[in-house]
Parts: sequence; structure tokens; C-alpha cells
Amino acid sequence: MPYLHVRGTRLHYEDAGHGPALLLLHGWGTSGLVWQSCLPDLVRDHRVVTLDWRGCGRSDHPLEGNTIDGLTADVAAVIEALDLEKPVVVGSSFGAVFATELALARPGLVGGVVAVDGPAYWPAAAMLEKVLDLRERMLDDRIGTLAEWVPNWFAPGVSPALVDWTVRQLADSSVYSDDLFTEVTKYDPRPRLPELTVPITYLHGELDTEIPLEVPRSCAAATPGARVHVLAGCGHIPHQENPRAFTAALRTVLA
Repeated sequence: MPYLHVRGTRLHYEDAGHGPALLLLHGWGTSGLVWQSCLPDLVRDHRVVTLDWRGCGRSDHPLEGNTIDGLTADVAAVIEALDLEKPVVVGSSFGAVFATELALARPGLVGGVVAVDGPAYWPAAAMLEKVLDLRERMLDDRIGTLAEWVPNWFAPGVSPALVDWTVRQLADSSVYSDDLFTEVTKYDPRPRLPELTVPITYLHGELDTEIPLEVPRSCAAATPGARVHVLAGCGHIPHQENPRAFTAALRTVLA
């Protein structure tokens, strides 16, 4: 298995295909495996790198560095170590936060950003309270809380096996990554988005109940040249729910 040693931590990645570079960042607690159904199409004409960020999947689960700034620095180091030429960074959920922050901090490293159902801010106090409550409940009953929460990530009718597989990944991820839940309650990039010079598209599931469509639309309105592409019939993880539709939409964005 290929690994990089980045900022004191061993990170697992996969690198396949040739052509313009794509760097795919999964969401909280899962791994690069969430992109596996999209890869056969994308690697035909792109160099595609999937990364397990620290605390997740096959990467190390360290105590330190599980912050937005730390994980953004990890992504920058991976791009440099693998000599990726201005990749389009496709980030799912929390991965969209890291992709956006990287584009703001290091625009010269990034050719574009695709933010997939990212938690850019919390449009209602009730949503913020839910995030904090989940953090506390996971301290007492991690598996039970995940089993109750994760089905809400998906649109109705998704395979129960997909939900179960996602819960298993989350159960195996590091508890230290849970600190992101506290940090993200204060996160809101909108005041800085007018400064974003890297092209960004917000690719969002129509039926996402975790992050409503109001969020990408508000962010796009604050960002010069930003676009919103809605994936019909999908929830919070469209690349898992409907990989064919997601890949087709991503190709439209890349074009």
C-alpha cells in the first residue's frame, strides 16, 4: 500500500490514471474507498489521487493535527509530495472545508475546487445544537449514535448495506477526529469567499437534510464566478448514492 509521511503522520493514498490531476477528499470518518465506484470512469483520462486523511481509513490515527488548519496543511503537503500539477480538489462534506481553505490559503497549488455537500456554515440554531449534541452523544454511545444518525445522510431508498458499510467505517475512525465537530460550529468562510480566486463549484445533493441547499447557494452568491450544481434525488453523499450521476456531473463541472 502506498503511504506518505506528512507532518509526523503516515497517510494512505491511491494514485491511478494519467491526465489532469484530481485529488478526492472524503468526508468525516470514512476513507478514500467512498470514491471507488467513480474511479473506473475518471481514471480513463485523469490522474486521480484518493487520500485517507489523518484519523481515517488506512492512515494513522494520531492525537494531534485533527483540526481544519492541520488537515488543510496535510492536503497541501500531499499535493507537493506527489508533484500534482494544480489539481482540482474534490472534497466531500468536511473534505469540502479543507479544499476551500486550501484554495483560500494556497491558491497557487490548486486548479479548482468542487465542494460536495460541504458544511460551510449552519443556517439555523437548531442545526448547530444538533452538531454539538452528536459530539456529546458519541462520547457515551458511539456506535448507537452513528447507527441512528448515518441513515439520515442518504436519500430515501438507498441500500441498507451502504448505510451499514458507512457506519462501520465511521466506527473504525479515530475518536480524535471528533474534535472537528466542535471546531466546525464556529466555521463560516463567507466573509472571505469574495477573495477566492480559484474556480469553485458547489455540487450538492437535492435531498441533503444534513446541509440544506441554502448553504451552497449562499456561499456561491458570495464567491466571484462560483456555480451551484444540484444532483436530483441525492442526499449528503451523492458519489456513493448515485456514482454514475455524480461522475457525469463532475465531468460537466470539469469541462
